[in-house]
Amino acid sequence: EVPWTESGGGLVQPGGSLRLSCTASGFSFSRHNMNWVRQAPGKGLEWVATINTDGSFTSYADSVKGRFTASKDDAKNTMYLQLTRLQSDDTALYYCTQPGTRPPSPGTQVTVSS
Repeated sequence: EVPWTESGGGLVQPGGSLRLSCTASGFSFSRHNMNWVRQAPGKGLEWVATINTDGSFTSYADSVKGRFTASKDDAKNTMYLQLTRLQSDDTALYYCTQPGTRPPSPGTQVTVSS
């Protein structure tokens, strides 16, 4: 059983924005540090961001720092990743996952293209 599901991806023009969601079922984000990772076509998994258990600490890859923002709503058991000023290099399948593990979920596709 997949413990969470990502959504919110889509096709967006360069410079545009998207908000990705990761909603858990049977798993509590309030008890775990979590990562957002992505996989571009033909490439390996790339760490994007980390958010701690209560959302008070976030960390970002240099490639997205200042453009992406991770947050969470424990009442909804949902994590978010706000993507702004999107670039073609941001095109990838985005996943939420526990640190040090491979994503168990299908991810959500973000495509940045004019």
